[in-house]
Amino acid sequence: MYLHVGEDVMVRADEIIAIIDKGSVNQSVIMQEFFQSKKKGMINLSKGKFKSLVITDHQHYLSPLSSSTLLKRLN
Repeated sequence: MYLHVGEDVMVRADEIIAIIDKGSVNQSVIMQEFFQSKKKGMINLSKGKFKSLVITDHQHYLSPLSSSTLLKRLN
């Protein structure tokens, strides 16, 4: 199964490690440190502000879709 995470990008559902909403990234010091350390290699799919962070085995995506929308699509 594949999940559409924004733009024309599809990722394999079994490669997804975590889907994290923007609020969690902003509120947690540990998540902010993780975000800053990985920011350079992240793929920004949002044409503005991102709503969620999708972490896979091989890549990190900033998605314009909310974490709740992405989770609904997985179920």
